[in-house]
Amino acid sequence: MEGRSGRAGPWRRLRHVLLEIDSWIDSTIFSSGSRLRNAAESYSAFTERFNLQGPARWAGSLASEAMTWGAVGAVLMLALALPAFQETSADWLKRADLSVVFQDRYGNIIGERGIRHNDTVPLEEFPDHLIKAVLATEDRRFYEHFGIDVMGTLRAVATNARAGGVVQGGSSLTQQLAKNLFLSNERTLERKIKEAFLALWLEFHLSKNQILKLYLDRAYMGGGTFGVDAAAQYYFGKSVRDVNLAEAAMLAGLFKAPSKYAPHVNLPAARARANVVLDNLVTAGFMTEGQVFGARRNPATPVDRKQEDTPDYYLDYAFDQVKKIVDTLPKTYAERSFLVRTALDPNIQKAADTAIQDSIRQFGKDYGASQSAMVVLEPNGSIRAMVGGTDYGESQFNRATDALRQPGSSFKPYVYTAALMTGKYTPQTIVVDGPICIGNWCPQNYGRSYAGRIPLITALTRSLNTVAVKLAEAIGRGRIVDLAHAMGVKSELKITRALPLGAAEVTVMDQATGYSVFANDGMSVDPHAIVEMRTPAGEPVWSYDRDGPKPHRVIPQDIIREIVPMMNSVVENGTGRRAMLPGVKVAGKTGTTNAYRDAWFVGYTGNYVGAIWFGNDDYTPTKKMTGGSLPAMTWQKVMAFAHQGIDLKPPPGLEGLPVPKLDGAVAEASPLNIEGVKRPITLSPRSASRLIEIERAMREAIAADPGRTSAALDAPGPIESAAAAPAAPSPAAN
Repeated sequence: MEGRSGRAGPWRRLRHVLLEIDSWIDSTIFSSGSRLRNAAESYSAFTERFNLQGPARWAGSLASEAMTWGAVGAVLMLALALPAFQETSADWLKRADLSVVFQDRYGNIIGERGIRHNDTVPLEEFPDHLIKAVLATEDRRFYEHFGIDVMGTLRAVATNARAGGVVQGGSSLTQQLAKNLFLSNERTLERKIKEAFLALWLEFHLSKNQILKLYLDRAYMGGGTFGVDAAAQYYFGKSVRDVNLAEAAMLAGLFKAPSKYAPHVNLPAARARANVVLDNLVTAGFMTEGQVFGARRNPATPVDRKQEDTPDYYLDYAFDQVKKIVDTLPKTYAERSFLVRTALDPNIQKAADTAIQDSIRQFGKDYGASQSAMVVLEPNGSIRAMVGGTDYGESQFNRATDALRQPGSSFKPYVYTAALMTGKYTPQTIVVDGPICIGNWCPQNYGRSYAGRIPLITALTRSLNTVAVKLAEAIGRGRIVDLAHAMGVKSELKITRALPLGAAEVTVMDQATGYSVFANDGMSVDPHAIVEMRTPAGEPVWSYDRDGPKPHRVIPQDIIREIVPMMNSVVENGTGRRAMLPGVKVAGKTGTTNAYRDAWFVGYTGNYVGAIWFGNDDYTPTKKMTGGSLPAMTWQKVMAFAHQGIDLKPPPGLEGLPVPKLDGAVAEASPLNIEGVKRPITLSPRSASRLIEIERAMREAIAADPGRTSAALDAPGPIESAAAAPAAPSPAAN
């Protein structure tokens, strides 16, 4: 008993300790709960003193809700602001001050872009009446608002509501500058949001006078000019320092619509707009009626200058390429001014501009189409012409490079090429054109009928939808996307069931680049506007032949020999017959989207590749326009002109085949009449390179011998001399 009692002692003590711990825990929890309850009751009693009743309670609730939604709004605003601020960079102002003089492929100067870093006219030397005219018309409260004129915006909304349309803009001068510096002219809500945040960013980083100076220097003023000083020189032959009130009013009127009110285009409209500016000066209280009376009685008269067309869409694209090239130069390179020779052919550019303008003017209303875009390349990627819209002054948004549109059936060549590359298909492979459903989606052919068993070449010629879908299902839609990207389509292609029918979105440049691979015998193509960059002193900086990307094979040659004849059959036997050219084989494909919103023709010869699109900016449907109608007809006019006086080459795989006679619809098409166009002497790349080397050697020799006359230094280089040599006018296209 005694031993057992001894053994039980420690366990009894342990049990007592555990009971004590349990008791302490229970007591602590109970007392803590009691204290918390007492504290809650005390806090509740304390807050009861602030309990609101009646109107005060409602006011408090509203304030609480406002704070809650304000916090949500702040987070949302931050999310919207981040994309806008990404448009800026540490050297944004220096980048914008890049200055470039552009030449066409023959060495003729065609335009300028950018602003020199050392501006020659400081804001203090601008006439006071010019600054007042600009502010009275564009932003009267410029020195009062914080970048966004809330009162002005509300006033514009009310004015537009009363007028039943847009008669007054609501963007502040700072917002307009933000758009000019960082954004495109695309009319979207996203762009307007970015514009507002960037305006606030500019106001934070720059003074009001700096913002005003940048605005006066960067705005497009018509006639290919940027900035009021360049516009004053162009329209009045004088520095902006010397413009009088009447001339200042005409310049200030250009900011709204430079193409519409440019005095060398429409002098009556320019003078009427200037009179509105004078009214604004009086209404704003900046001047009295007596002070503007003389300008009303004696309106400005511009210098006698014929209307000059500049390839502005092309120059914008080329300027973007220059900026990308400059970013690759060594960081120690300090030069910001360049002389750039482009691949532009001014005659083909004029032909494209004229053909599109004629088509829109003659048939746009009937077809319900108001816009068009076109790109013309050589098979090696040299961009010979670019049309980004019908009116650069009205909208600088480049529809050739920036507008994403559905390509419709012009996407099908990628599908067929991918199928041929699997090795399971040939142009003569029999396929079945019949009903197909993928889930609840059942695509149909254009004529809602089926052809049954037919060769693959016939399916493409007739642009049968069901066959394209069946091919995509058999080979995999991912394979098609990979091939299109490898061929130069830069836009993102969403993989959907309707992808093989062109339900993705691409640009005109995408299609021109992709089809160039067909014309380039399966080799990759890098679309480029820049041929060579030099400093103003003639020092070479960059050359495409030396520094540009080197081509590589994308499509095997045996596949090119199969797909190109299939696309030639589309032109000669299918939907693209209106694109046939006299004396040369053509391959290509038409494209028409659902509801007729987009109409395309993309085609090529051995000499040129061209992609053209017609439609509307707001995506409204056309009046049943198909790719084989106006797009193919306009493409044919441009290409017929471009192929005059050159060595005609067939696309690869069509060598030695007879060229069919044009049918009536094409043969009777009205010729493209371009007054005053002469085709300069065409030099081969090797000859042009030799002449450039000779020119450099001559300049170095002259620089080394001070005894040379200044006349030798001013003599044109061999490229310019060759371009200036007399040439017979090109005959009108058939």
